Order: sequence, then structure tokens, then C-alpha cells
Amino acid sequence: MKKTFLLLLLILGLSTQAFNNKSFNPISSLVLKIEQLANKFSISKEAIQHAFNAYEKLKLSGQILNQQYLTIADFSKPSSEKRLFIIDINKMELVLQTLVAHGRNSGTLFAKNFSNTNESYQSSLGFYITGNIYRGKHGMSLQLSGIESGINDHAKQRAIVIHGADYVSNNLIKKQGYIGRSLGCPAVPQNEVKEIIQTIKGASLLYIYAPSNYYSKKSKLINEPSLIS
Repeated sequence: MKKTFLLLLLILGLSTQAFNNKSFNPISSLVLKIEQLANKFSISKEAIQHAFNAYEKLKLSGQILNQQYLTIADFSKPSSEKRLFIIDINKMELVLQTLVAHGRNSGTLFAKNFSNTNESYQSSLGFYITGNIYRGKHGMSLQLSGIESGINDHAKQRAIVIHGADYVSNNLIKKQGYIGRSLGCPAVPQNEVKEIIQTIKGASLLYIYAPSNYYSKKSKLINEPSLIS
């Protein structure tokens, strides 16, 4: 338990002197910080809670190597809003917020339908670990490994990756009210793809979130005992 508290203290940049103060509660402090982030940047509070809790679990298990950044795609928001958030864990600051596409069969303005099936052309919810950079048909791209069995673990065989796309643009929003849709990939603006990929490459954590009863019941990562609540 003390090891977990110390890890949380490290995230918050707090001193061990504060930890030794019996009146200090590091769990409560992290929860407060999460609430502040949610309010300041209009990210779903539930998405942040899930993401930070999974981040701690996966870091402890050694699955996260790039521990500086946590990325959340908040699909509770419409695609016309900047709903991809990259958070610097060390500083607890938002370093990038931008548009991100969902799958064409997941919905139009909002992503409502999700699948782990080949050729469904839907997005898959849940947690991913970023992999290697490569150049494919969309140019510079970043591999993703879905780590939730039955939810997104077919991501590699479905070729679900982060890539740039011309249809992820403000111009298209002005024209039709929403950005274009992918075949299931979290596609991002072409002029930002390089910065995004270079920032979160190398086994960092990505969480694709939407309010979903199916996901909430099936995901082991969010149903296991929480470290922060």
C-alpha cells in the first residue's frame, strides 16, 4: 500500500515530507487533481478516472515504458470538437488537444457503436499501448496494441493505428458539421500527426473512451480494484 501511495505522490510532484504528514491524503489529492483537469479541459471525469487508474496498474506491471504521457480520446464528445487529449503526467498539464476521427460505422457526429471485429469499420473502446512508427499508405503512422481481451485485442489484425488524414479538419467541420470518419482508426489532422506520434510513441498509454454499459461491464481494467478511489 505504501508503495502505491509513493507512486501517486510521484505523479503529483509532492514531497515525501508531505506523505509523512498524517493529515495528508495522497489519494484524495490525486482525485482532486483529476477533477481539476476534467473541469479545466472539459474532459469526461469518468474517462480521466479510468485512464489514471489503468495507467498506475499498467505501469506497475511494466507495460508502460513511455511513462511521461497519457492520451485520452474522449468519444463522449462530438467529432466536431477537439477530443484527443495528451497529458504530461509529470507536470499534470495538457500538452496537446486536437481533433480525432472515429470509425465510419460507429456513427456520424457521435461515436455510438463499437466493435472488435474485422471489417466492421467501427472504433474499439478501451486501452491501447503505442508501438513502433512506420510509413504506410497514410504516411507516418503509429502502431497500436489493444490490450483488452474481447474489446480491442484485434487491433493489430484490423490495422488500427494512429495516422494523419485530410478529412480530420476544421474546414470539413465548417462544411458539413463534423469531420470525416475512418475505417476504425483514431485518425488525426495531417499537420499534427508527426508531433502526436513523436510524443506518444514507445509504449505509452492511449484510452479511447465513450459512455458504454457494455464496455463498463466487460473491461477488467476498470473493474479491478481502483488505486485512486
